[in-house]
Amino acid sequence: MTAGDRALGFVEDGQTVGLGTGRAASAFIELLGLRVKAGLRIRAVPTSERTAVLAKKLGIPLVPLAEAGTLDVCLDGADEVDPQLDLIKGYGGALVREKIVAASAQKLVILVGPEKLVPRLGARGSLPVEVVPFGLTLATQRLRGLGCEPRLRMDGGAPYVTDNGNHILDCGIRPLEDAARFENELRAIPGLVGSGLFLGMADVVIVENAGQVEVRRRPAT
Repeated sequence: MTAGDRALGFVEDGQTVGLGTGRAASAFIELLGLRVKAGLRIRAVPTSERTAVLAKKLGIPLVPLAEAGTLDVCLDGADEVDPQLDLIKGYGGALVREKIVAASAQKLVILVGPEKLVPRLGARGSLPVEVVPFGLTLATQRLRGLGCEPRLRMDGGAPYVTDNGNHILDCGIRPLEDAARFENELRAIPGLVGSGLFLGMADVVIVENAGQVEVRRRPAT
């Protein structure tokens, strides 16, 4: 059994499902497409144009988030997962839409490999943030003031552009002592649309390691 196979157990007939962006999410979407072809009836909300193209190719019915309302479940990958199931996401460039769709879902299920498990968020040294183009200079200055090393993400010879028409600053960071406080500091920066910190959002993390699948659930509070 793969993480994708296990994740399929969280999808039921008649549900509205959020579909993530990235390698792990795409692998799951491929499996989900086979289930839809076999008769599973769902509607899906994609977190990126790339995901929408893949889902359409596989025959998965799509619906706008505004029409879908509350989703039953969202399934996505992550770039870091700490022991409390807090996340860093956004290496794939869809962090803001991923966070909106995840927040619209009753349950967020994350699929990762063991290399994504970290003792503390920031261990891999990078945190993406999405910034409106007009605010890049200010955001860069403020991020440096917070101890970050912001680098404008490029796509060939031009700045990377998100599906929202914004840019991404990949912030060099150290492991975060207080991720919640740091997230609040990021939110206070004018023009910064959102960060890759997904705190208190994941309900389930499915870890696939050498053919073994482990299901971790958020600790009770």
